[in-house]
Amino acid sequence: MKLMTKELEKRFAQVGDQSEKENPTFIAKFFDPVGSGTWYATEYNPESKICNGYVTGLAFDEWGSFSITELESIVRPFGLGIERDIHFTEMSYHDLVPPKPKKRKLELQELKESKEQESDKER
Repeated sequence: MKLMTKELEKRFAQVGDQSEKENPTFIAKFFDPVGSGTWYATEYNPESKICNGYVTGLAFDEWGSFSITELESIVRPFGLGIERDIHFTEMSYHDLVPPKPKKRKLELQELKESKEQESDKER
Protein backbone atom coordinates (compact mmCIF):
# COMPACT_ATOMS: atom_id res chain seq x y z
CA MET A 1 0.00 0.00 0.00
CA LYS A 2 1.22 3.47 -0.84
CA LEU A 3 1.26 5.37 2.44
CA MET A 4 1.46 8.90 1.04
CA THR A 5 -0.84 9.99 -1.78
CA LYS A 6 -0.82 13.20 -3.82
CA GLU A 7 -4.13 14.13 -2.17
CA LEU A 8 -2.58 13.79 1.29
CA GLU A 9 0.49 15.78 0.22
CA LYS A 10 -1.80 18.61 -0.94
CA ARG A 11 -3.75 18.52 2.31
CA PHE A 12 -0.56 18.66 4.40
CA ALA A 13 0.55 21.67 2.33
CA GLN A 14 -2.82 23.40 2.93
CA VAL A 15 -2.66 22.87 6.69
CA GLY A 16 1.00 23.87 6.97
CA ASP A 17 3.13 24.10 10.11
CA GLN A 18 1.31 23.00 13.26
CA SER A 19 4.34 22.77 15.56
CA GLU A 20 3.20 25.69 17.73
CA LYS A 21 -0.47 24.68 17.98
CA GLU A 22 -1.76 23.44 21.33
CA ASN A 23 -4.35 21.23 19.62
CA PRO A 24 -3.00 20.27 16.17
CA THR A 25 -5.01 18.37 13.58
CA PHE A 26 -4.06 14.86 12.54
CA ILE A 27 -4.23 14.60 8.76
CA ALA A 28 -3.34 10.92 8.28
CA LYS A 29 -3.14 7.73 10.32
CA PHE A 30 -0.80 4.80 9.71
CA PHE A 31 -0.95 1.54 11.66
CA ASP A 32 0.64 -1.87 12.09
CA PRO A 33 -2.05 -4.45 11.19
CA VAL A 34 -0.43 -7.15 13.35
CA GLY A 35 0.95 -4.96 16.13
CA SER A 36 0.07 -2.04 18.33
CA GLY A 37 1.96 0.80 16.64
CA THR A 38 -0.07 3.72 15.30
CA TRP A 39 1.35 6.89 13.74
CA TYR A 40 -0.79 10.06 13.50
CA ALA A 41 0.68 12.67 11.15
CA THR A 42 0.22 16.42 11.59
CA GLU A 43 2.86 17.58 9.09
CA TYR A 44 4.70 16.14 6.11
CA ASN A 45 7.84 17.20 4.25
CA PRO A 46 7.64 15.76 0.71
CA GLU A 47 11.37 16.28 0.07
CA SER A 48 12.56 14.24 3.06
CA LYS A 49 9.40 12.09 3.32
CA ILE A 50 9.38 12.82 7.06
CA CYS A 51 6.18 13.33 9.06
CA ASN A 52 5.78 15.04 12.38
CA GLY A 53 3.09 13.67 14.61
CA TYR A 54 2.04 11.51 17.50
CA VAL A 55 2.99 7.84 17.88
CA THR A 56 1.04 5.45 20.10
CA GLY A 57 1.23 1.81 21.04
CA LEU A 58 4.98 1.39 21.19
CA ALA A 59 7.00 1.67 24.43
CA PHE A 60 5.14 4.88 25.28
CA ASP A 61 3.09 7.50 23.45
CA GLU A 62 5.04 10.50 22.21
CA TRP A 63 5.32 13.39 19.78
CA GLY A 64 8.10 13.15 17.24
CA SER A 65 9.03 12.58 13.64
CA PHE A 66 8.85 9.44 11.55
CA SER A 67 9.90 8.48 8.06
CA ILE A 68 7.34 7.36 5.51
CA THR A 69 10.18 5.56 3.70
CA GLU A 70 10.97 3.58 6.85
CA LEU A 71 7.32 2.77 7.50
CA GLU A 72 6.99 1.51 3.91
CA SER A 73 10.03 -0.74 4.37
CA ILE A 74 8.65 -2.57 7.43
CA VAL A 75 7.65 -6.17 6.72
CA ARG A 76 5.53 -7.85 9.36
CA PRO A 77 4.40 -11.49 9.67
CA PHE A 78 2.58 -12.90 6.65
CA GLY A 79 4.22 -10.27 4.45
CA LEU A 80 2.04 -7.48 5.83
CA GLY A 81 3.32 -3.94 6.06
CA ILE A 82 2.33 -0.72 7.74
CA GLU A 83 -0.97 0.52 6.34
CA ARG A 84 -2.68 3.86 5.93
CA ASP A 85 -6.14 4.01 7.48
CA ILE A 86 -8.20 4.79 4.38
CA HIS A 87 -11.29 5.45 6.53
CA PHE A 88 -9.53 7.95 8.82
CA THR A 89 -11.05 11.41 9.05
CA GLU A 90 -9.08 14.36 10.33
CA MET A 91 -9.23 14.80 14.07
CA SER A 92 -7.62 17.03 16.66
CA TYR A 93 -5.10 15.93 19.26
CA HIS A 94 -7.65 16.60 22.01
CA ASP A 95 -10.13 14.30 20.26
CA LEU A 96 -7.56 11.50 20.44
CA VAL A 97 -6.14 12.35 23.87
CA PRO A 98 -8.60 14.41 25.95
CA PRO A 99 -6.81 17.06 28.00
CA LYS A 100 -6.40 16.17 31.65
CA PRO A 101 -7.75 18.69 34.14
CA LYS A 102 -5.08 20.60 35.95
CA LYS A 103 -4.37 19.30 39.43
CA ARG A 104 -5.37 22.53 41.15
CA LYS A 105 -8.62 22.73 39.21
CA LEU A 106 -9.40 19.16 40.26
CA GLU A 107 -8.59 19.96 43.90
CA LEU A 108 -10.91 22.97 43.83
CA GLN A 109 -13.69 20.87 42.31
CA GLU A 110 -13.28 18.23 45.05
CA LEU A 111 -13.34 20.95 47.73
CA LYS A 112 -16.52 22.43 46.27
CA GLU A 113 -18.21 19.01 46.18
CA SER A 114 -17.14 18.31 49.77
CA LYS A 115 -18.61 21.61 50.97
CA GLU A 116 -21.85 20.90 49.09
CA GLN A 117 -22.11 17.48 50.75
CA GLU A 118 -21.55 19.02 54.21
CA SER A 119 -24.17 21.64 53.45
CA ASP A 120 -26.65 18.93 52.38
CA LYS A 121 -26.04 17.01 55.65
CA GLU A 122 -26.79 20.11 57.73
CA ARG A 123 -30.21 20.55 56.08
